[in-house]
Amino acid sequence: MTRKITVKSCRVFSEDFKKSCVRDYETGQFSVQEMSQLYHIQPVLIYRWIYKFSTYNKRRIKVVEMADSSKEKLKELQKRISELERIVGQKQLNIDFLEKMIELAKSQYGIDIKKT
Repeated sequence: MTRKITVKSCRVFSEDFKKSCVRDYETGQFSVQEMSQLYHIQPVLIYRWIYKFSTYNKRRIKVVEMADSSKEKLKELQKRISELERIVGQKQLNIDFLEKMIELAKSQYGIDIKKT
């Protein structure tokens, strides 16, 4: 009877790679889940690197990701920015309209509304 032996390859990651992953996590560029899918690494391994190399996290402190709430907050902020940009655009149109009215009043009726 012959046994079939399979050798499982073991990947070794450099310390620079680990630190860059932690840096990407800390800046919010990627979540642990996204890095796990991107590099085909178990999330547990990435969490170990965070505990080891992170400047913000210390040992024995559980890392909790609030990905959903931060994404929702980002969407709300983007929505607010677009609303404010729309309001500024409307105000600019009003200003342009009033300036044109002042110009027409001065040219056609000889009335100086600005009183400079």
